[in-house]
Amino acid sequence: MRTAPALLSVALAAALGGSVLAARPAQAATGPALSVDTTAARHAISPYIYGMNFADEALARDLRLPVRRWGGNATSRYNFRNDTTNRAADWYFENIPNDNPDPSTLPDGSETDRFVDQDRATGTKTILTLPMIGWVAKDRAKACGFSVAKYGPQQQTDQWAPDCGNGVKPDGTKITGNDPTDTSVEVGPQYAKDWIAHLKGRYGGAADGGVRFYDLDNEPDIWHSTQRDVRPTGLGYDELRDRTYQWAAAVKAADPDAKTLGPVGWGLNSIFYSGLDQDECNRTGCWSNPPDKAAHGGEDLGPWYLDQMRAYEQAHGTRILDYFDIHLYPQQSGVSGSDPGDAATQALRLRSTRQLWDPTYVDESWINQPVQMIPRMRGLVDQHYPGTKTAMTEYSWGAFGDINGALAEADVLGIFGREGLDLADLWTAPTSDQPVADAFRIYRNYDGKGGAFGETSVKATSEDQGKLAIYAAERSGDKALTMVVVNKTGDDLTSPVALTGASAGTAQVYRYSSADLTGVVRQADQPVTATGFNATFPANSITMVVLPSGGQGDTQPPTAPGGPVAGTVTSDSVGLSWAASTDDTGVAGYDVLRVDGGTTTKVGDATGTSYTVTGLTPDTSYTFAVRARDKAGNPSPVSPSVTVRTTATSSGTCTVAYTISSTWPGGFTAGVAVTNTGTTAIDGWKLAFDFPDAGQRVTQGWSATWQQTGKSVTATGLSWNGHLSPGASTTVGFNGAWTGQNPVPTAFTLNGQKCGS
Repeated sequence: MRTAPALLSVALAAALGGSVLAARPAQAATGPALSVDTTAARHAISPYIYGMNFADEALARDLRLPVRRWGGNATSRYNFRNDTTNRAADWYFENIPNDNPDPSTLPDGSETDRFVDQDRATGTKTILTLPMIGWVAKDRAKACGFSVAKYGPQQQTDQWAPDCGNGVKPDGTKITGNDPTDTSVEVGPQYAKDWIAHLKGRYGGAADGGVRFYDLDNEPDIWHSTQRDVRPTGLGYDELRDRTYQWAAAVKAADPDAKTLGPVGWGLNSIFYSGLDQDECNRTGCWSNPPDKAAHGGEDLGPWYLDQMRAYEQAHGTRILDYFDIHLYPQQSGVSGSDPGDAATQALRLRSTRQLWDPTYVDESWINQPVQMIPRMRGLVDQHYPGTKTAMTEYSWGAFGDINGALAEADVLGIFGREGLDLADLWTAPTSDQPVADAFRIYRNYDGKGGAFGETSVKATSEDQGKLAIYAAERSGDKALTMVVVNKTGDDLTSPVALTGASAGTAQVYRYSSADLTGVVRQADQPVTATGFNATFPANSITMVVLPSGGQGDTQPPTAPGGPVAGTVTSDSVGLSWAASTDDTGVAGYDVLRVDGGTTTKVGDATGTSYTVTGLTPDTSYTFAVRARDKAGNPSPVSPSVTVRTTATSSGTCTVAYTISSTWPGGFTAGVAVTNTGTTAIDGWKLAFDFPDAGQRVTQGWSATWQQTGKSVTATGLSWNGHLSPGASTTVGFNGAWTGQNPVPTAFTLNGQKCGS
């Protein structure tokens, strides 16, 4: 942090009799209106969204880095006993021993031990990658997966080790049939137990300050490419599940308090397709009907994987997956590269952050559809395995050395907090003097004294987020309101910032911009009224505004009101009432809040102690709470909550679609889609049908409890899909066997009611 430029900026502003924030109004264009409401959309921001891969100690200490990951392709075959990695396709499939001052002490003093040592010194939580691929480097000797002497000439070889090739023949075909033991030895889940036992012996368990997180390998859906010297074929649905069961269960057995992350896919396609399908369809173009997906009822890999993890917990009473982890690298041309690119690429980089959240943004790449990565992941978890957190242990918008990359990164970090991502690690870490590091400093250490963005996100909106993006959060320690504004344009923009629930006062201002790339610079203070302020945000800048709680007036919040009580309940409304808050300065009103998981959303204002919430969905559970506001705008703690279910409407009907996705001699796979076409919710459904032929039977089912007696089959919904609201559907499926013929059933009943087809 540079202090001299900060002092000069403040002195200059004072000499000119004005604020640096408001400087040059004559040249500034009119910017979009911004607004912050501290009483709405309040939810906790996970500190783990500010993580990195492989940050050095000085940067980690400067940023008070909350989590750091040891990951990537080279970690998939790491052997902690000999401290050696295989660099896979990143570098000629070579075994390269890590630099180690005293290999005779191994496994003590390995690279990963030193990695954990650094994290403990900086107060950072560690993520280590486990080799779920089942192979590790066999010894500390250098070796390569595709020796030229053994497998013949190749298109490329390592200039420093000419016998190590890239596994591609001069004619462009890949070498096959190589021996995996040239570099590696097989290991099983016991390896995970042994490694964790070693780590616990040095650092204690996760609950005692030891290693907190374990990634279940790295991008297993593309092992057939990155690790093809030991894994030349794609990883299918069933094998991914089985390996996860084995290795994740081993982690929990070795350290029950450790957290696991999976499936650690490479990107959006990891939600849709298995490695087996990606391998096959990249070669044959079978994307319209991927065979592995078809064999699993046509269900995308992501939801199927979460279903299987939930099924394990239901069967064994142990959660073995804590975070749903999918990587994300923007696929737009040039965006994630180290070069900032031309003006068009830089504009694209700043637009492309919308793929994280915006349902209207069609991804400007081969994806060519809305991505909505964070809401997509959150929705899958909520539907298929509630309680699982979301993670992105690799992502990058590139251009670390340019202000354009810093603007994108500041936008991304704000989005992570607003959208409720639980954990993220930048790939890899910037150097301390690169602009992207200063984007992190804005959120983690803007003043060089530990000043940070708040831990409770509040509602912040911009009329045009493509020009000015704004993020806001309340800080727990001093209740200060922190606001980050990112000007993504090449123009100075003057905008009003409207405030709700804040008090008048004097805000501190810090900025990182193209005007001074040496560090975050303190600006002149900004006067703020109870309703907000006007400010000029310079071109290509990231501004942190810190408004102390209560300004110069009342800072004492009122007491929490009583928990709401439900009165009249209809199919689309709930009447609420509550006991009043007590406050010496007087309560100005109440915020009526809807509580959904860890998120509270303001749904109404009340001046008294009752309110009717309208526009609700029939036969649906809702949780409500209330919060008082005093005349100074101080919010009270949130009251206890009440959960109430709206009433159902009239009775309804159902439809069933039975499809055979694949068949073979003596066997088949079927999917069954059940839809509630009526107006009454179906709570706890049971589907029944008869096979037409006595030789048909269910051999293995999923997403329901399957039973068969004679020709009669029943499928009962599980806890996560047993409730069908009006218009809702669920798809279940099974593998079956047949002799003679395999006709499709034609009559179905749901809870005793005949369904259409």
